[in-house]
Amino acid sequence: MNKTRNSIAALVLSASALVGLAVSEGYRDRTYVPVEGDVPTLGFGSTQGVQVGDTIDPVTALQRVLVDVGRYEGAIKQCVTAPLHQHEYDAFVSLAYNIGPSAFCRSTLVRLLNAGDHEGACDQILRWNKFQGRELRGLTLRREREHKLCIGQ
Repeated sequence: MNKTRNSIAALVLSASALVGLAVSEGYRDRTYVPVEGDVPTLGFGSTQGVQVGDTIDPVTALQRVLVDVGRYEGAIKQCVTAPLHQHEYDAFVSLAYNIGPSAFCRSTLVRLLNAGDHEGACDQILRWNKFQGRELRGLTLRREREHKLCIGQ
């Protein structure tokens, strides 16, 4: 494994992480609300501009997830100043894609990361397994996968 961390400006989401993100999100061709009180979602977890009743085909959903990921990467690059390994970056993009860039950038995770505590930042991923104060098994499993990716397993 590469021991050198790279400037965040030089990193882009890896192809394997994009596939992992799409698998984690799952594909739906019709709008759905993942959990009561959540936002309408479509395709591979897209939420921006999604309205109840929208539909999407797989190709368009993949195109949309690529655009969405680019937005999340841009947001992360504005708030993370620490150099990262590719696997850390991939894990953090997946997390931000799921919780939103604002929540990600305001998090303790980012404060720890920018202070140089990469291990502590990776451990923070496990804390993001709740919705409206309730732990969700699906989120717990996803956070465990992201945490393993973050620590290089």
